[in-house]
Amino acid sequence: MSEPKKERPVVPPGETEYVTTTQMKATDKGFVGYETTWKEFQKEVKYETPKKP
Repeated sequence: MSEPKKERPVVPPGETEYVTTTQMKATDKGFVGYETTWKEFQKEVKYETPKKP
């Protein structure tokens, strides 16, 4: 039987509205990971105490 390939194909970055996924470099064992970057889709607003009646 033939040996499995040590090299993985290069995958283009995946982009959506809020997430970008990029392929990382392979480790010495051949593991290829992926890095996920999230874009903010909610705004944080400073809390203000409501006025008393």
